[in-house]
Amino acid sequence: MSSPVSNLFEGILNQVSAGAEISTMVSQEQRARLLRGLFDSYYAGHDNEVIFDTSRAWTANLPALMTLFPDAKVICCVRDVAWVMDSLERQFRNNAFENTRLFNNPAERSTVYTRVEALAGANRLVGYPWHALREACYSEYAKRLILIEYDLLTARPAEVFKLLYEFLEEAPFEHDFDNVEYDAPQFDAQLGLDGLHRVHRKVEPRPRKTVLPPDLFERYAKIAFWRNMPGSEAFKIVAQQAEGDAAAEQTMPSPTQKLDTDS
Repeated sequence: MSSPVSNLFEGILNQVSAGAEISTMVSQEQRARLLRGLFDSYYAGHDNEVIFDTSRAWTANLPALMTLFPDAKVICCVRDVAWVMDSLERQFRNNAFENTRLFNNPAERSTVYTRVEALAGANRLVGYPWHALREACYSEYAKRLILIEYDLLTARPAEVFKLLYEFLEEAPFEHDFDNVEYDAPQFDAQLGLDGLHRVHRKVEPRPRKTVLPPDLFERYAKIAFWRNMPGSEAFKIVAQQAEGDAAAEQTMPSPTQKLDTDS
């Protein structure tokens, strides 16, 4: 679930940017105070020294975010896009008597091909964060990002979280990966997608056969750019498969190293 902060953040920027009636009345310093104050106000009452704010939009707003919070870091969970599309298609089929709001018109929702193509649009649910993440990985702020592969996280959560805390430079927290529950039925109901944000109790791999046609699955399985990012300084916790190996293995850093940025 995304917090509303990024939408509010963008709303304030729109109100004070060129073309808005009040843009000339708000200085750069005032804009910074307004945007920083948004975080202060939204999280007022929390005594936590570290705040995790969730939104796919932050990777597209790194210059503003990093100017306001020079010590901020961004955690990006990534997954093979073909399996993301598979999950969303399953959600659609599980709600067969509902015209979900993920699609704008009957033409978009008509077939699995039109549905996947719509979701992959540059400003849509899957396409937008894919483009935004790729931008961030090659930006001047790439060192502030860590990419965590979903399949590795579900298979080896304790090891992945250990490395994540090293990247964050925070004291590790003891997690119970056998008792993780979350659901947002009211939010999902307004989208017409019951169970969209419901998670299983135990963190573990759940192998399945895809519901996508083979050609469609193959097309989106090829765009996991984070597995090979020459020139990017982003940190990664991703599975690796040496030629001839039967299973992918993660490259672990030595105790004296920070996370390895190489593929």
